[in-house]
Amino acid sequence: MAITRARKEELVAIYSDILSHSNGFVITEFKGLPQAKVNDLRAKLREVNGAYVVTKNTLFRIALNNAGISLPEDMLTGPVATGFADGNIAALAKAMLAFEKENPENFIIRGGLMAGNFVTATQVQAISELPPLEDLRAQLAGLIVQPASGLLGVLNAATGSVVNVLEAYVQKNTTDAA
Repeated sequence: MAITRARKEELVAIYSDILSHSNGFVITEFKGLPQAKVNDLRAKLREVNGAYVVTKNTLFRIALNNAGISLPEDMLTGPVATGFADGNIAALAKAMLAFEKENPENFIIRGGLMAGNFVTATQVQAISELPPLEDLRAQLAGLIVQPASGLLGVLNAATGSVVNVLEAYVQKNTTDAA
């Protein structure tokens, strides 16, 4: 059954809205995947602030073009669905890769978009292996603080040495005067 022009415009608007709120997405191919499995994937993605949407290829391409995003032509052929990340793209990729391992015949990751750049399926796997964003921030903060704490240690050691020399000098002079 053909969908009406109004419904098509509505779907393009929905896709555009999702794209504007997400910081990346992963495109998948699915064939013969039971609805229960799709619901399980959606639940797992919701846990990481993600969403999984079965997209109409032509309408999704229109929404991508409206957003200024271009993908390879073969990315949107056949039955595809898209996982959208609202925050942590690495967690979304990790959840989708785990699902792909559970359903290798019915679910294939084709690629995606991260930070405005197209990524292949192999790159999606590399992204999934990144530590969580909070850990990366903690590591960065540690790298920033490390030189300052080293300098503080050197300054404390230097002032401690000066104090020790002065104390020894005062003790020597007080014993000589006595």
